[in-house]
Amino acid sequence: MCTNMVNAGNMNGSGNLMDFLDEPFPDVGTYEDFHTIDWLREKSRDTDRHRKITNKSKESIWEFIKSLLDAWSGWVVMLLIGLLAGTLAGVIDLAVDWMTDLKEGVCLSAFWYSHEQCCWTSNEATFEDRDKCPQWQKWSELLVNKSEGASAYILNYFLYILWALLFAFLAVSLVRVFAPYACGSGIPEIKTILSGFIIRGYLGKWTLLIKTVTLVLVVSSGLSLGKEGPLVHVACCCGNFFSSLFSKYSKNEGKRREVLSAAAAAGVSVAFGAPIGGVLFSLEEVSYYFPLKTLWRSFFAALVAAFTLRSINPFGNSRLVLFYVEYHTPWYMAELFPFILLGVFGGLWGTLFIRCNIAWCRRRKTTRLGKYPVLEVIAVTAITAIIAYPNPYTRRSTSELISELFNDCGLCDYINDPNMTRPVDDIPDRPAGIGVYMAMWQLALALVFKIIITIFTFGMKIPSGLFIPSMAVGAIAGRIVGIGVEQLAYHHHDWIIFRNWCRPGADCVTPGLYAMVGAAACLGGVTRMTVSLVVIMFELTGGLEYIVPLMAAAVTSKWVADAFGKEGIYEAHIHLNGYPFLDVKDEFTHRTLATDVMRPRRGEAPLSVLTQDSMTVEDVETLIKETDYNGFPVVVSKDSERLIGFAQRRELILAIKNARQRQDGVVSNSVIYFTEEPPEVPANSPHPLKLRRILNLSPFTVTDHTPMETVVDIFRKLGLRQCLVTRSGRLLGIITKKDVLRHMAQMANQDPESIMFN
Repeated sequence: MCTNMVNAGNMNGSGNLMDFLDEPFPDVGTYEDFHTIDWLREKSRDTDRHRKITNKSKESIWEFIKSLLDAWSGWVVMLLIGLLAGTLAGVIDLAVDWMTDLKEGVCLSAFWYSHEQCCWTSNEATFEDRDKCPQWQKWSELLVNKSEGASAYILNYFLYILWALLFAFLAVSLVRVFAPYACGSGIPEIKTILSGFIIRGYLGKWTLLIKTVTLVLVVSSGLSLGKEGPLVHVACCCGNFFSSLFSKYSKNEGKRREVLSAAAAAGVSVAFGAPIGGVLFSLEEVSYYFPLKTLWRSFFAALVAAFTLRSINPFGNSRLVLFYVEYHTPWYMAELFPFILLGVFGGLWGTLFIRCNIAWCRRRKTTRLGKYPVLEVIAVTAITAIIAYPNPYTRRSTSELISELFNDCGLCDYINDPNMTRPVDDIPDRPAGIGVYMAMWQLALALVFKIIITIFTFGMKIPSGLFIPSMAVGAIAGRIVGIGVEQLAYHHHDWIIFRNWCRPGADCVTPGLYAMVGAAACLGGVTRMTVSLVVIMFELTGGLEYIVPLMAAAVTSKWVADAFGKEGIYEAHIHLNGYPFLDVKDEFTHRTLATDVMRPRRGEAPLSVLTQDSMTVEDVETLIKETDYNGFPVVVSKDSERLIGFAQRRELILAIKNARQRQDGVVSNSVIYFTEEPPEVPANSPHPLKLRRILNLSPFTVTDHTPMETVVDIFRKLGLRQCLVTRSGRLLGIITKKDVLRHMAQMANQDPESIMFN
């Protein structure tokens, strides 16, 4: 079916292409913005470069040392990425901690201390009231010398909203003015870039700086978003910066993407304190090409990043994350039923969120709403702050909320037995007190609020992660279910389901575990992660014992969500933005052929081609000016249409420009030759221009009767930009990556033009 699959690896034209590229041409071998890279060519160029270095290393000691430095450059880049990503994550965590507390009060002894740090240094604070100390004062105490009463509450309420609006306004203004690419999660774009798409500036230094600063501002504002997704973008910006310092990566887009895959792993490593989960996340969720070498380097980058964050110790608990917990009660088989129910809830929530959020984002793109991003952010922030403040569970930061819900004693207003002398770790199940019932109502209201407000928050023109809000929704639902099961077990311990494992006075049910399982279920329902999700969650808790409940919830949520649609939130946003992303997970089962998809179709203008020895410089320049194609097939003649090779548009432009500047006698009437040896020309004729060196002599070809299922597979696995369609060596047409995506959309009854980059 593929006439030159055997020769594809050799890339006959690549050696000649490298001769051309070795000349000091500016921008040769690079790609234009919003274009796809040629994976086969990048692989071939790296092989040629490596062969060249290996041969030179035998010539002298200095060349041998240079070859060693080249071999170690990858590990050096990983080390630098890990150090910078870990440092930035630590600084972000410390800044968020301080600025979140700044909305409620200030530390008089040192204004740069957060509430917790302020009371750590106080001699008056006790363990029971460790968040109360004279050094920390709420704004009402500082401004009107009142801590209680209606006036103090209203003043604190007003200042809470004011700080939130200030932080959000600063963030959206910085993004809008200095780095428009710093908005959003960044993971859909990272996935697209790793698949071979070029988005200039998306991983630039300005984006890195603005995203880091604005991430602190938006998380501190109290909006329903997290920093975990954007931290992947920040880490990839670090990877892009350091890879530009080494020619091995800066001059090869394929090699650069190996670095970015490892950087994504480092980003998740510092976001969750989960190095192994970070590597698996990069492999399962974002990477397109992930060779074994990249796996090792990802592991090293994630390790260094985690070690750096641990050294900074931003949470002061010697842990990598705020919500590290340890449970002391095993789970029982009967609890699998509520765990699976939480999985069903997670799948349904994921489906609801994706559909509503995509509908809202589409409305934002297609109506006047999208023209006022600052007003939208201010409005959503104001609504969030006004509704969040009265409820103590939504007033605090989402990470602190999750931490309390995960904690075994996060809601501890139970009716105690005065004769109980057990240690805290083995507190038996007890009847719930009035505080627990009040907390249940507040949590139920918080759940509804988080579900609704997150739909409108994710996708605004500010950095916005989805991991933490999704986990919060699941943790709230899980904690409510956990307390319900706990009280059921206490009051009905003689029921058959409780009789075997829940004796009166025993510590049977751990509500915090239900919160953790619910968080995993909801995050899985939204992102469709499975293996990496479970590993991240157990790295968060440090307990291998709870892998089975997490697996049950993650798999159930994925099954339920997949029943309503295969796309996760990131794939949905990729399609919404029209990025040319060919998902490996998508299945193509239609019985169409290459001839049904190739261009030109019947009634269309014939394919624009170059001939090997009959076109002048002016002809080629006119063809380039009148078309916007990325390249042109080269044929023997327009009559025979026997395929010779493929010439890239950018290489043609640069070669002709260079020839006009450097070679005497090259004029508009000069004939361009793609043959091995140009024929002798009369003395009075213009000097010919030989461009065989830029010709790819082994372009990928398929026959017109190749099934599209095979063509789609080839595009996926080889990362092709285009594929030529032939019959018996005669050129019939061309299939580009966008043609494949259009055809797949058409077969799925979607708008074929929806895949166009927007």
